[in-house]
Parts: sequence; structure tokens; C-alpha cells
Amino acid sequence: MKKTILGVTLAVTLSVPVFATQFITIGTGGVTGTYYPTGGAICRMMNKNRKTTGIRCSVESTGGSVYNVNTINAGELDFGISQSDTAYQAYNGEGKFKDKTVKGLRSVLAIYPELLAFVVRKSSGIKSLADVKGKKLNIDIPGSGTRMTTDIVLDAVGIKKSDLALANELKSSEGPTMLKDNKIDGYFGVFGHPTANIKDASNSVDIDLIPIDGEAIDKLVAKYSYYAKGVISGSFYKGVEHDTPSIGVKAVLVTKDSIDEKVVYTLAKTILDNFDAFKKLHPAYKTITKESLLDGLAVPQHKGAIKAFKEAGLLK
Repeated sequence: MKKTILGVTLAVTLSVPVFATQFITIGTGGVTGTYYPTGGAICRMMNKNRKTTGIRCSVESTGGSVYNVNTINAGELDFGISQSDTAYQAYNGEGKFKDKTVKGLRSVLAIYPELLAFVVRKSSGIKSLADVKGKKLNIDIPGSGTRMTTDIVLDAVGIKKSDLALANELKSSEGPTMLKDNKIDGYFGVFGHPTANIKDASNSVDIDLIPIDGEAIDKLVAKYSYYAKGVISGSFYKGVEHDTPSIGVKAVLVTKDSIDEKVVYTLAKTILDNFDAFKKLHPAYKTITKESLLDGLAVPQHKGAIKAFKEAGLLK
């Protein structure tokens, strides 16, 4: 009789786990950008507590902001990192999302500021945006956040694709190699700075960063509320001997309104509870504060994130 009871008890124990592991995936960007290590940093923090939360996090390299939003909307990603302008346009059905409104998109938190970098070979002769006519540039893949911002900037200063000798449409992660191989004169990329992408380029070839400023850019910033001015420090990259003015957005962690409230709450709380440790995970986080995690949220915040921020005393 005892043997039978033990057998039943063992069978129940083996067939019913204490909790079922829940798997979540964060879409990021190219592996040499800042999105990928950011997703990895969040997942590492989440996975440290997976035995108690039952949540296991993985990171996926993707095509960037627009891809992440579309894939979240399709239910193939749980979370993704997106430029604030991309998220805004998706939620409001503008730009690349015209007639494809993503009303279910939700913000979790704004991570760090991103600035558009225009990286060129010093030997290219490019000193300003006006000098790109007749040059070979990489403008990033259609649908990426970098491409969206690049198109807006070039349009603002009156540059068309037909003005270029070549308009390559590859990921910004390919930029350093193409620059090294002399296949292009320059490339665009929206990054948190410093980034391994531009460091890679500066270690292979003499580079410069081109200012993105002037009256046309001032008007652009006034027109699009999710853009802001910023400066890329000259100390970040070898061979760049000046600070470089540019414009940027915020890198925002986004999800869908249908994602489990407890999962979103746990993720946001994990970052808030370990904020000092999180800030040390990448130089791009140097200037962020807990309060700045709420700045630049381009779409409504997920209720799970709201709960975590209220508990932290950051929302009323």
C-alpha cells in the first residue's frame, strides 16, 4: 500500500511542475549597435531571477525599430526596442505605418537617447550634408528606424537619392566593412553613443563625423516633437577631434497591450530595482535617471509598467 501511494505521489510530482517557465523574446537590432547589448543586458537581469519569476528571456538580432514594431504587432515578438519616432508613427498611422496603425502598441520605458551619426571616410571630402551629392552612401535598409530618420533629414536639406552616386540599402552594421573596403564614402546610423559600430569603423579607416545642424534641421526639430538636438562627444571615437551636433530620439522598450501584465510588471520592476547595476552595463546609459525612463514615451504605457513605476514612486 505504501509503495502504491509513493508511486502516485511521485507521478504527480513529476507531471505538475512548481511553475511553468514562460519564455519571452526581445527584438533588438544589429549586433554591433546599441539595441542588441541593451536587450542582452535586460535579459541577463531577468534571467538571474528566473527561478523565482518563472520567466526566461532571450534576445534576437533584428532589422531594427520598424521590424520590431511590426513583429510585435504580429505576435511573433513579446518586446522590442524602437526609436520613439517609429513608435509614435506606428501608433498614429503615419510615415511607414500609413493605413497600418498599430493601436495595440505600448511603451514599457524609455531607455537612453540616440543620435543620428553620419560617418564618413576623412578622404571622402565630405564636410557637411551639402557635400553628399555625387557620393556613395549607405542609407540603411527600408523599414529601419535609421532609414526613416535619414530620409527625413536628407529631405529637410533638399537631398534626393538621385543626387547620390550610390544609395546602398544595407544595415548600418555593414557600414564599417563597406567603409574599410572603400565601397562607400559614408553611412548613417542612429545609435546610443559610444557604439561599437563606429569604434569598429575608426579602428579600420580614418573617419570623421559630419554635423547634422543648421536652419533646415532646426525647422525639422520644431515640426517633429519626438526629435531633439544633442551632441556626440569627440572623445568617443578615434580620429574625431570635435564634438558633433546632431538630432536624436529615445530608444524605447515597447510591447503590445495583450502581453501579460505580470510579465511587463516584472520586467520594469527588475530594471527599477537594479537601476544602479543597469546603468553600468553600457556607456550609453551614463546620463540616464529613473525619471528619464519616463521621458520620450511616444505611445501609452503598458498597465504592467505603470504599476511598477507607481510602486517606485515615479508615477502618481
